[in-house]
Amino acid sequence: MLNAENYYDLKKEYLSVSQYKDFMGSYGTLGCEARAMATVNGEWEEVPSTAMLVGSYVDAWFSGELEQFKSEHPECFKKDGSLKAEFVKAEKIIERASADELFMSFMSGEKQTIMTGEIFGSPFKIKMDSYIPDKAIVDLKVMTSISEPKWVRDTGYMDFVRYWGYDIQGAVYQEIVRQNTGKTLPFFIAAVSKESEPDIQIIHVADRYLEEAMDGLRPNVPYVQAIKDGGIPLRCERCDYCKRTRVLTKAIELEDLL
Repeated sequence: MLNAENYYDLKKEYLSVSQYKDFMGSYGTLGCEARAMATVNGEWEEVPSTAMLVGSYVDAWFSGELEQFKSEHPECFKKDGSLKAEFVKAEKIIERASADELFMSFMSGEKQTIMTGEIFGSPFKIKMDSYIPDKAIVDLKVMTSISEPKWVRDTGYMDFVRYWGYDIQGAVYQEIVRQNTGKTLPFFIAAVSKESEPDIQIIHVADRYLEEAMDGLRPNVPYVQAIKDGGIPLRCERCDYCKRTRVLTKAIELEDLL
């Protein structure tokens, strides 16, 4: 039975959006099949960066788990027990977001709601930041910037939502909720920035973007599942996992560096 206690442990039994992106990447992230499988098998664990911890700090406040988060992450504190500067900034982000009535109404749904379903033949699990039954699915994102465009070669400038693959997240969440409730709900991102003056927005990710993302999942999910079921994962040779496990067998040519 999948629950809050074992949600992050059942990596072999379920795919999640984050695991899918570990394998396949997004415009803004490099996927690595070998690293993803090492993570599934418990052989590799990413060390969270300070930026990731700041986002998790804000997430924990909204989910009512901040005190637990603090106890599990003493690296948030200085030796004198006060918060480090980065987490003082997290408090400012929380203060800004919590002062806005609309933002808080979107974040007022059921917290960390877990559902399971099936996408293109594979079991998927989701955990929603704010689930408002019959009305909306809302995911909280703490970003460096909400408005700064991202450059993608051969594509051009892109918003942060599609750059980081959050449209994929919305597509999966919407479909799993539909399978469980029979209702197709709109997907929103409650975004707040880490800028010196935190910015906030509620962003509706229209269904046409979610449909495009789901079309991209169609060939990729069976491919990822085949690797999890015993296929041979490819190495990217660029991530930390590949750097640590690389075994040299021959010299490379200068041109190979590019």
